[in-house]
Amino acid sequence: MSGMNQPVQDAINEQIKNEFYSAYLYLAMSAHFEAESLLGFASWMRAQAREEVTHAMKLFDYVNDRGGRVVLQAIDAPPAHFASPLEIFRQALAHERQVTAMIHRLYALAAAENDYPTQVALQWFVTEQVEEEKTAADIVAQLEMVGDNRTALLLMDREMAGRRADEEEEE
Repeated sequence: MSGMNQPVQDAINEQIKNEFYSAYLYLAMSAHFEAESLLGFASWMRAQAREEVTHAMKLFDYVNDRGGRVVLQAIDAPPAHFASPLEIFRQALAHERQVTAMIHRLYALAAAENDYPTQVALQWFVTEQVEEEKTAADIVAQLEMVGDNRTALLLMDREMAGRRADEEEEE
């Protein structure tokens, strides 16, 4: 017998898939940046992909902690071709906004089902999505300032490479 009700468990299993898809998407973006010799952006996207896997595993562990059953689902292939760095980060921002909407729907379901532990667990994700959207929006704004200036793009690429060290310090 599960400690979770079925609709909430099913929705969390769906979100686990969505978080893994996010990791796939960011890995695809990283591969694109690698191919374009923008190694700082590639490194940033790889770190972002790792973060998304961490989010999926947080939900995975939560379902197990509640006595539920994790059922992994098929993950769609991400796009293989991308445009400019600006367009890629616009796509990342749009994706993060979609994830925010998914988390909000999941929270609303937990509330409707009177699943208080899930509401509490999802508060971390609600807060995390505010940060995710802000980070992506800030990078979009910077890339808009850079415009077609290749020198500025290369400087920004170098700056983006610094994310890995920052992320590992927080873990």
